[in-house]
Amino acid sequence: MTGVAVVGCGTISHAYLRNLTAFPDIEVIGCADLDVERATEVAAQYGVPYAGEPAEIIARPEVSIVVNLTVPAAHVEVSLAAIRAGKHVYVEKPLALDAEAGRALLAEADAAGLRVGCAPDTFLGAGLQTAQRAVADGLIGTPGSAITLLQGPGPESWHPSPQFLYQRGAGPLFDMGPYYLTALAVLFGPVTRVAANGSRAHTRRTIGSGPLAGTGFDVEVLTHVSALLEFASGATATSVFSFDSPLPRHGFVEITGTEATLAAPDPNTFTGPVRLRRTGSGDWAELPVGGSTAGRGTGVAEMARAIAAGVPHRASGELALHVLDVMTAILRSAESAEFVPVTSGFAPVPPLPDGWDPAVALPGA
Repeated sequence: MTGVAVVGCGTISHAYLRNLTAFPDIEVIGCADLDVERATEVAAQYGVPYAGEPAEIIARPEVSIVVNLTVPAAHVEVSLAAIRAGKHVYVEKPLALDAEAGRALLAEADAAGLRVGCAPDTFLGAGLQTAQRAVADGLIGTPGSAITLLQGPGPESWHPSPQFLYQRGAGPLFDMGPYYLTALAVLFGPVTRVAANGSRAHTRRTIGSGPLAGTGFDVEVLTHVSALLEFASGATATSVFSFDSPLPRHGFVEITGTEATLAAPDPNTFTGPVRLRRTGSGDWAELPVGGSTAGRGTGVAEMARAIAAGVPHRASGELALHVLDVMTAILRSAESAEFVPVTSGFAPVPPLPDGWDPAVALPGA
């Protein structure tokens, strides 16, 4: 069993805790939040034995991995606190607010002999694993290009506290972009340069639900971003991330190769479908989808098993740093109206072994 502490007991913590408390080789030791009352309530809801302030829970000796679910502005501070307490860290996306802070975080973890993992882990789900295997097996020929699209009116209509989603470190690019950009990176490899433009339709937005409904707040970030990406492999991609569209469209990921086009599933999900349309065919064919659909926390379980086995984990800090580097380059390009190079990289991320499932205990465990 790997002892885990969850720091940050907001909305996303429930998606994690439902799974982490059910995975057979994960033991959730404690829940922590600056609001100790909230941490206590969440811990009681999921049968977690301890609750308290972050420093108190992080320091517990049974904890091996700290799952950092705080708001983006606190990601580095909390991750560094965990590392300095001798714990591995798995952090919600983005890894940091800027690439320099992300590099410093990984450097400190490396010096301490500790690991950093980072969301999203959706690429470990059945849908994107099936897409990755299809591309790796040559079903589309040589991959050449991709188109991704995420657009909608923004989350303030349903999220009870959406202000942080319009602050530095969020917006459609930093909040939703990691799902799409991580999927592209796993499929195509590292990005080498980007070009982008962006805009902001409104300088203020209004909360539409919950106890703060009707409250206005300032918008600090670009809320529409269009980007062109070039990969070291020679492939290219066009991506749109927008909170400015009355028409919601999301989950659009198409990969085009020399022999076929692959329609990958929504990268913010762990399921399919995965469809293939070959050159000259008028119809899409669905591919059999295989793999885990457990959901959020899969990356934590995979990381824990990789640590135990002494092998690299897949939802790695290096992959997350590269995605962060790409996003910050996109913002610089939108400001400068020039191509911006991306210098970071990461090791290829292999598909999971057949039958791998975080909800099933490893043989002999």
